[in-house]
Amino acid sequence: MQMSFIWFALILISVIFGVFSGSIEAVSAAALDGAKEAVTLAISITGVICLWNGVLEVMKRCGLARSLSKLTSPLLSRLFRQTAKNSEAFEAISANFSANLLGLGNAATPFGIKAAQCMSSGEEASDDLCMLVVMNTASIQIIPATVAALRSSLGSTAPFDILPAVWLTSLLALTAGVLAAKLMSKSGGAKQRHSPKSI
Repeated sequence: MQMSFIWFALILISVIFGVFSGSIEAVSAAALDGAKEAVTLAISITGVICLWNGVLEVMKRCGLARSLSKLTSPLLSRLFRQTAKNSEAFEAISANFSANLLGLGNAATPFGIKAAQCMSSGEEASDDLCMLVVMNTASIQIIPATVAALRSSLGSTAPFDILPAVWLTSLLALTAGVLAAKLMSKSGGAKQRHSPKSI
């Protein structure tokens, strides 16, 4: 709802400025060109995304995805201590993290939603749920398939030459996010322990 309001406001402001500046024709032409380019881009990256989603499906069927989930389980069990006891939620977290490692955000989203639904209770987000959001926002991507698809559709001859930069930046972002989440979790727990009881 909020995003719809933002997009509507941007379109309305553009039209108003176009009318008052006498360039409404340019605004209309830009809108039509943008719509055309959006459809062209969506079609051009569909094949690459389908390819990597197919790779993930092959990994699932031959057991590689499950092996990758088991490989990351010791680390995830330390980060999600409360959720590790819930097998369904923890399995969804492992699958979500594994898909993000492969750069398949579209495939990771359903697992992330399932894990969030299993972890949600009440109106306040738990520490593990906040950690899940952080790890999805700044996830490490071994194969940034979606970004590579975009670069390929825009004419890049080497769409995967960004790998070192992606690995370094995503690792730093994830480390900073996890440390911040842990620090805020401990800070919030300390405040609750030392807060006076209500009479």
